[in-house]
Amino acid sequence: MGILLLNFPRLVLASTSPYRRELLARLRLPFEVEPPGVDEAALAGESASDTALRLAQVKARAVAPRYPGALVIGSDQVAALDGERLGKPGSHERAVAQLKAMRGRTVLFHTALALLNSTSGALQTANVPTEVSFRDYTDREIERYLEIERPYDCSGSAKIEGLGIVLVERVSGDDPSALIGLPLVRLSAMLRNEGLTLV
Repeated sequence: MGILLLNFPRLVLASTSPYRRELLARLRLPFEVEPPGVDEAALAGESASDTALRLAQVKARAVAPRYPGALVIGSDQVAALDGERLGKPGSHERAVAQLKAMRGRTVLFHTALALLNSTSGALQTANVPTEVSFRDYTDREIERYLEIERPYDCSGSAKIEGLGIVLVERVSGDDPSALIGLPLVRLSAMLRNEGLTLV
């Protein structure tokens, strides 16, 4: 494992996302998963980045009381096109509309992270933005992509870790894992701040 497990704090991922679970597993740390069960609706007048950061903290705080002595990870992602929020489509029709609006455009994905020490109350937060420029794909490509991937639980219908990558022209950001849903570069730094040795 590359870490000393004696006195290793419990690590808890406050999420229902299989994508975040798979990403966290890359760090090869033992961890548990707990659904936060929070309302993820945006507040009136709230920016996309503020929504993501607030929800990451809300998720961590919702789970922390059930895990004393743990480090609790909360994360949330909100995509925005020209400042307008692009949520999870939830349906084929909404996914088509999102992808048509995004083609030939640049979308900003805000991936927020919160690490809460449930013992000390110490909270570390970050917002990791990623710019994604989409190419001018066709309606047929949209339908074929949706048929194969069914990305209805992904912000902006963009399953970049899957076939969605073929819709992309350029990606610009500091952390490639942020776009998939959990910024591992920033999370690793936060865990080191808590005294963990990762390798």
